[in-house]
Amino acid sequence: MATQKIRQSELLKQVILRILVAIPVLMLVLFLPAGTWNYWEAWAYLAILLIPMIFVFLYLFKNNPDLLERRMRMREKETQQKGIVGLSIVYFLLVFMLPGLDHRFGWSHVSTAVVIGAQVLVLLGYGIVFLVFRENRYAARVVEVDEQQTVINTGPYALVRHPMYSGVVIMYVFSPLALGSWWAVLPALLIVPLLVARLRNEESVLLRDLPGYGAYMQQVKYRLLPGVW
Repeated sequence: MATQKIRQSELLKQVILRILVAIPVLMLVLFLPAGTWNYWEAWAYLAILLIPMIFVFLYLFKNNPDLLERRMRMREKETQQKGIVGLSIVYFLLVFMLPGLDHRFGWSHVSTAVVIGAQVLVLLGYGIVFLVFRENRYAARVVEVDEQQTVINTGPYALVRHPMYSGVVIMYVFSPLALGSWWAVLPALLIVPLLVARLRNEESVLLRDLPGYGAYMQQVKYRLLPGVW
């Protein structure tokens, strides 16, 4: 019992540290290029992103600390995944810094209605990710297969094989509009082929290491979007 409490205490410290680091980093990325704090789209976006994230962290800490611990791992084991993660950092900076520059120099105009609609879709994407967390206790941040891991074919996994990526695509693609920029949509769309590459490599790992995954692939035909792919 004492060991478990120590483990939970260390996990909580990691979560708090991640949150305390994430907030100033996101603010720096969004507001520094804008050159002003007068950027309501960014303030609304931060609220949409951070408030649910804090509640999800607390939910996982209480109901599924093992999954939360898996989500804390950052180091990829697969060589291809390391390269994909490296590229994703470049895309992240482009997607989230360009809107600030757009706001500063007035390159494009996005109506308030479009901004709010995009912010709702970003929240929807995050909701899909949360459903994945509720359904799959092995939804680690890195591509790996746990010794006790089993195939999940219920909830969102009954519709597509990689519902978390479906949610992430929605979040990324609509984030530029949620931040008031049309130009940043272009690099945001590039996240799709990057996620496809990650997804294909992950499927090869699951097919190799997770018993029953081949049968699941036959059962659920689509990877990201039902009826399409």
